[in-house]
Amino acid sequence: MPVISMFYGIIICMYFLDNRQHKFPHIHVKYQEKEAIVSITDGHVIEGGIPSSKMKLVDAWIELHRDELLANWEIAVSGQHPFKIDPLR
Repeated sequence: MPVISMFYGIIICMYFLDNRQHKFPHIHVKYQEKEAIVSITDGHVIEGGIPSSKMKLVDAWIELHRDELLANWEIAVSGQHPFKIDPLR
């Protein structure tokens, strides 16, 4: 599971070939022992959850990097390693 970004204790991952269970672009977000699967296109939490204060940071990060995330999604579902994306600062 490639880590594509980390900021404020939040880890953002994108799995290889991960379009079978959730057929639309998404990321895996981890914070401490919590995990959420989040849609790239609209920021909707598909599964799981993290604290709302951290989710607001993830939402802002997705908004800033949506184009990069969508490009990474295409790379990852083809089985290639996605690129790192700058953290939220």
